[in-house]
Amino acid sequence: MIPSHIKIKNGELPASPGVYIMKNAKGTVLYVGKAVSLKSRVRQHFDRPHGPHIPEMTKQVTEIDYITKPTALEALVLEANLIKHFWPKYNVLQKDNTSFMYLAITDEDYPRPLLVRGTDLDDESAKKYKVVFGPYTSSRALKAALDLVRKAFPWSNCKPGQKRACFNVHLKLCPGVCIDAVDKKTYQKTIRDLIRFFEGKKEDILKDFKKQMNKLSKEKKYEEAAIIRNKVYFLEHIQDVAVLKRDDEMVDRIKPGEGMAVNLFGRIEGYDISNISGTSQVASMVVFENGAPAKAEYRKFKIKTVEGSNDVASMRETLMRRLKHREWSKPDLILIDGGLPQVHAAEEVLHHLNVQIPVVGIAKGRERKRNDIICSRVSVELCELCNTYVDLLAQVRDEAHRFAITYHKKVRSRTFLPKS
Repeated sequence: MIPSHIKIKNGELPASPGVYIMKNAKGTVLYVGKAVSLKSRVRQHFDRPHGPHIPEMTKQVTEIDYITKPTALEALVLEANLIKHFWPKYNVLQKDNTSFMYLAITDEDYPRPLLVRGTDLDDESAKKYKVVFGPYTSSRALKAALDLVRKAFPWSNCKPGQKRACFNVHLKLCPGVCIDAVDKKTYQKTIRDLIRFFEGKKEDILKDFKKQMNKLSKEKKYEEAAIIRNKVYFLEHIQDVAVLKRDDEMVDRIKPGEGMAVNLFGRIEGYDISNISGTSQVASMVVFENGAPAKAEYRKFKIKTVEGSNDVASMRETLMRRLKHREWSKPDLILIDGGLPQVHAAEEVLHHLNVQIPVVGIAKGRERKRNDIICSRVSVELCELCNTYVDLLAQVRDEAHRFAITYHKKVRSRTFLPKS
């Protein structure tokens, strides 16, 4: 719980990505941090401090400011820029300058982005780079961010004059510096855009891209315009799960109920029931680990004890059978494609077997244009966390639905095969 005497911008923290800035009574910045959910992350500093210096710091905090961002990736970029500007005391105490990670752009004809540790970077060595960004608190998150934005700014770490194209050329992540497929001027323009992105100027880049796209369209250069259009779409719809899952500080872990820990980038099991008019009922179990499908872990169930169309009873049978497999890894979260009745059924099975695993449902809204998280017998914090990562959970639900339908069609085809 955040103490009542602390002044919070706009009176409350939003459950959205961004950067928070903690200040003391003199207005001095004590700490800068990034968050997927500002509301839950800041509260963690007071409820569950994650470092030895945090309790000392929170006693001094009198004001919390914040800046929201559309994505966690942009929060990561802003955090580094603000730490560089303020160099807050408690960021430095948590991780001294030499262990921070920096992003450096080389100063050469075909510049390359490099990750450089603080131990290898001083005033003299920094002069050999075109620009240096940082400090970044997480090397994993920085690496993930750099890999992600490569789709919009295809940089190269190759030397020109090679006989064969590197593997990234085929993935369209390298413009072909290795085989001289891109001229120096065009490539350096891409690097300038990459630099602007890490300066926090995404909106300026988008404006320039849209102008280029319109110009190319008027000149009937439709293929070139389509390439720019795809970059615009990517920047406007950044899916930064890769950044989240590699950054321990960005992955929220909460304890709803009786001490159950939740890690949404651990193992999620998603379940769905499929039938047509109560015939050939089947269930699917899909598994996501580290935010991505683990297809080798998928399982399917043919419903044996339920007559007719009864998704609740079918879900109960499915989970009873699944949880008897003690040799299977225990999930961090069970996700049900359905509403409160299905969630209740899952919780009844867990209670009967004396197993503690958080359960949530995900259902389409009334107009089927949104995804609603369904929670029962769990803490408010779990619902907030799941709503923050609703896009990831929707992916799990959609994959469970796809897998269930595929299996259902296979079972039905066997049922209706003519007997010889």
